[in-house]
Amino acid sequence: MFGMFIGARTGPGTAAGAILAFAGLYPLSIKDGFHMSRGDFLVFIGAFFWASHVLLIGRLARRTDTLRLAIVPFLVCAVLSMGLAITLETVTVEGIRAAAIPILYGGLISVGIAYTLQIAGQKGARPSHAAIILSLEAVFAALGGGLILGESITPRGMIGAGLMLVGMLMSAL
Repeated sequence: MFGMFIGARTGPGTAAGAILAFAGLYPLSIKDGFHMSRGDFLVFIGAFFWASHVLLIGRLARRTDTLRLAIVPFLVCAVLSMGLAITLETVTVEGIRAAAIPILYGGLISVGIAYTLQIAGQKGARPSHAAIILSLEAVFAALGGGLILGESITPRGMIGAGLMLVGMLMSAL
């Protein structure tokens, strides 16, 4: 939807799918009394940055080497993460040693490999389709919370997840 607001052209099926996927976020995130949890609010703000990232990658992926382009978000993420860690936490050598495996996993797998695969995937996909597919992260987070952490998803949350899945399928088809 962010792309449509800044003038990106898209077909009616993709536009309808984006609107449906966006509508699915409401029952997943907005609580009674039009209240949003702090975490959901931060994710909502992050979505604007994520949308900018997806649109920029969509524009650059076709004309830039995948590995060269992947280095940019990898470095930006590393610099921002280190800056926040130094600013908000007490960084010690012992702390880094104790968290080495999660740091390496987060840096190499979640950022390095994931960004590279995203760029490779977006070479052949329209940014609007990629954005809708990537928006399913909220659905998988809810499912993962239920399966791994034993959290429950309400019927309202299931409706939201269903709307997002239908929106993604509508856009893809």
